[in-house]
Amino acid sequence: MKLAFPELSLVLLVGPSGSGKSSFGRKHFLPTEVVSSDFCRGLVSGDENDQASTADAFDILRTIVRKRLARGKLTVIDATNVQPESRRSLIELAREYHVMTVAIVFDLPEKLCQERNALRPDRQFGPHVVRNQCQQLRRSLRGLEREGVRYVFKLSSPEEVDAASIERQPLWNNRKTDHGPFDIVGDVHGCIDELLELLQQLGYSVCAEGESYVVKPAYGRKLIFVGDLVDRGPGTPQVLRLVHGMVQAGQAICVPGNHDIKLVKALRGRNVQITHGLDTSLEQLGKETPEFRRQMADFLDGLVSHYVFDDGNLVVAHAGLKESMQGRGSGTVREFALYGETTGETDEFGLPVRHNWAAEYRGKALVVYGHTPVPEPLWLNNTANIDTGCVFGGSLSALRYPEREIVSVHARAIYAEPRRPFLAGDQKSARTMQQALDDTLDLEDVIGKRLIDTRLVPRITIREENAIAALEVISRFAVDPKWLIYLPPTMSPSETSQHATLLEHPQEAFAYYRNEGIPAIVCEQKHMGSRAVVILCREEEAAQRRFGVTTPALGMIYTRTGRRFFSDTALETAFLTRLRDAAEKAGLWTELGTDWICLDCELMPWSAKAQELLRQQYAPVGNAGIRTLTAEQHVLAQTQARLPEIEELATRTTQRLNALQQYVREYRQYCWPATSLDDYRLAPFHILASEGNVHTNKRHTWHMELIARLCEADNHLLVATPFQVVDLNDSTSCDAAIAWWTDLTNTGREGMVVKPLDFISKGRRGTVQPAIKCRGPEYLRIIYGPEYLLPDNLERLRSRAVGAKRSLASREFALGVEALERFIRYEPLRRTHECVFGVLALESEPIDPRL
Repeated sequence: MKLAFPELSLVLLVGPSGSGKSSFGRKHFLPTEVVSSDFCRGLVSGDENDQASTADAFDILRTIVRKRLARGKLTVIDATNVQPESRRSLIELAREYHVMTVAIVFDLPEKLCQERNALRPDRQFGPHVVRNQCQQLRRSLRGLEREGVRYVFKLSSPEEVDAASIERQPLWNNRKTDHGPFDIVGDVHGCIDELLELLQQLGYSVCAEGESYVVKPAYGRKLIFVGDLVDRGPGTPQVLRLVHGMVQAGQAICVPGNHDIKLVKALRGRNVQITHGLDTSLEQLGKETPEFRRQMADFLDGLVSHYVFDDGNLVVAHAGLKESMQGRGSGTVREFALYGETTGETDEFGLPVRHNWAAEYRGKALVVYGHTPVPEPLWLNNTANIDTGCVFGGSLSALRYPEREIVSVHARAIYAEPRRPFLAGDQKSARTMQQALDDTLDLEDVIGKRLIDTRLVPRITIREENAIAALEVISRFAVDPKWLIYLPPTMSPSETSQHATLLEHPQEAFAYYRNEGIPAIVCEQKHMGSRAVVILCREEEAAQRRFGVTTPALGMIYTRTGRRFFSDTALETAFLTRLRDAAEKAGLWTELGTDWICLDCELMPWSAKAQELLRQQYAPVGNAGIRTLTAEQHVLAQTQARLPEIEELATRTTQRLNALQQYVREYRQYCWPATSLDDYRLAPFHILASEGNVHTNKRHTWHMELIARLCEADNHLLVATPFQVVDLNDSTSCDAAIAWWTDLTNTGREGMVVKPLDFISKGRRGTVQPAIKCRGPEYLRIIYGPEYLLPDNLERLRSRAVGAKRSLASREFALGVEALERFIRYEPLRRTHECVFGVLALESEPIDPRL
């Protein structure tokens, strides 16, 4: 006997003690799926047969059931379950979590149960107990379905029990293995001309053959209709023919809308109010054959309330669906999918006031829906309302998935007047509902220990103590959070050099990438400035529209910890204006098809804070040391004539003096007065993102070449980054790059950054380091101190481990890329900030800051 029921169910094993429920559970279900009342008694009392602990045991049992059902896990209850009152709370749990209840009934002879119990020393509770349980079972057996049990399977003999097999059936709404790509079409409402035009825009070929349609889909794509195919519009029969034919041919999927279900009731003679355009559909269908009307009623009535696609990443339902209802099957779920949720009130137009479930949505799945017409597609908390009111004179829209692009066609006429105006007189706001909702950030979204999944590195751990440190920085010092869509990662140095007089050398960086199987790299000059992220907009309206800021601005320039670079807003505005004009002159806006860009840069000179550090800490140490050592050198020179044995001390003093003098020369290169815009230089090296794109899929040469054009447009403010492409399998190419590094560092430059040619590259052990810095020996005086190159000091510094630094760099890089990708996908700001906040939190990790 095959026992077939949904894969997500609450299964009750029903039968007296000794009927074989536990053995059946062990045979057919995983140990983690079975929750035993006896086991729970043992947990609370230490004795599985302690009937006095039953109440506490069932409290634990129900808690476990709640947690499992909330996570969408099939759960089996191993208890007698022979009384309606003992089943009631479990059936209510199934209803609460929108899962089916299944009863597997062991209606075996009482004598057999008594014999089995007699063989178990822990079951010596008297024959009257089993007798009562058998009687209770048979009295309540017929009422199981009335109690709310959807599937009842009765096993009446040991042979039937042994022959039974379990078949777990996917729920009708489970299409998780269907990954698309999809084109999801909003409420059609009989607008056949607009639907045909939209399909053509989407790349589908549609030909009318008599009263039928022949459709050739766009390559590899499938249509999904969000329901409300009928009513109000001029072509309900044609829309039904088209959609029905595509569904039958496997070219489309459709969920029902409330108008569709109401039409079914009317066609089947049910008593419904002929309102909201139903009269139009009935009039048009009255001209069709009874067979057609019957066929369409069966088609609409058989539609599933909602579907879950793409491993749970996409949900389509007519009126939307809460996370707790997705992939579940119940009357409540179907009701919500058709009608949404109302407050019980009506507005001034006599229409029900709907609860804005999307404003509270926190699910990972993108929910695409319609039902409530909006002037343009409405994105809110990873949901998308694509009912743009075609029948009311708006447009018919489709969302392309996974691209998240909207394709729309304008209505050819106003076919019906909406009771609640949604187009006439509407003034389009510069900010979306999502941006207004993002004005209030929730502390719970960032505080405490967190696990963040990214595309490049799964499950990055953010420790609670690091989150607290990041919260302090963000809350006290950061720019307007609306601008914080990215923070750059830290960068690891190369391994310690094998050269006798150096800590870092390009050979070690080259060897790292060569060992990872990377054939080509890019070497970029490292600028002596402060890391800066620049958000640049073409006009102030673009900043308000895309970032939701309330203060007009052309963008923002902030540090790698999210702090504003310029306290002088006039200077900041002038800086951004120059940069905006350069982008216009270079043609970046047109080429990238965007009105904003995010740049990764170095801003020179070093920030005011860094300059102050150099002046107050490094300069006094250097200048005082020079004065002291000069005096010491003078004394030693006079003494050496009389005491030749102090020659070594004199030599060491001269070495220290030379080191300090070089130290002072080095830090002076990094500071110059910056009192006006003309004193600043900006060196961009990544075009990180623009509208619709994160440019990590481009090679570094693409970034460099496009940035070179930008810098040519204003070569006073902007500095192009010199670079070389190196073939790691060509010794001549490697030697040329090393010679370039030597020339740079000999003239006081900081050094260079070595990157794989592809922005994101896979090596032998996963994603390789996005960049490795290789700094020159003189620059490192600022990091390690003026005398670090003295033999004893240099030998001690060689024992530095870069493994922890590289792990940190990889995690921060993954979080930065993920933050941009989430922003580009129009996900809620909290989702972007989860990653940005994670980068800042990881900066609190105890890593040697000199690396």
